[in-house]
Amino acid sequence: MKKEVIADLAWGVGIVVLALAASLARKLGYIDTDTVNRLVMGAIGLMVAWFGNRMPKRFVPSAWARRVHRVGGWSMALSGLVYAGLWAFAPFEVAVVGGCGAILAGLVVTIGYCLSLRAKSKAV
Repeated sequence: MKKEVIADLAWGVGIVVLALAASLARKLGYIDTDTVNRLVMGAIGLMVAWFGNRMPKRFVPSAWARRVHRVGGWSMALSGLVYAGLWAFAPFEVAVVGGCGAILAGLVVTIGYCLSLRAKSKAV
């Protein structure tokens, strides 16, 4: 558990350091504001993908919970990669709308799957 907390904190600190370094580079004239936004938002998307990838690997005692973690992990990993990809390559307006849509779609898939399993478990 301690190892997971350290990795989670490393992601948070890493994104803050990236944001500060990118802001400094912008102030020095090396990059523009859009590049700063794309770097930070892309890093956030990669963080979502990383957390989503880790979800199904955690120890879960019941088969139902493992299924939820597997689907949730895949949906969040894929939506995080789409989010990061849009922030890296798409026009700014598309990245905002499409990135938010990708994350919301990942959440909807996960919540929808949880609700469907809940209905199945009540029927059994």
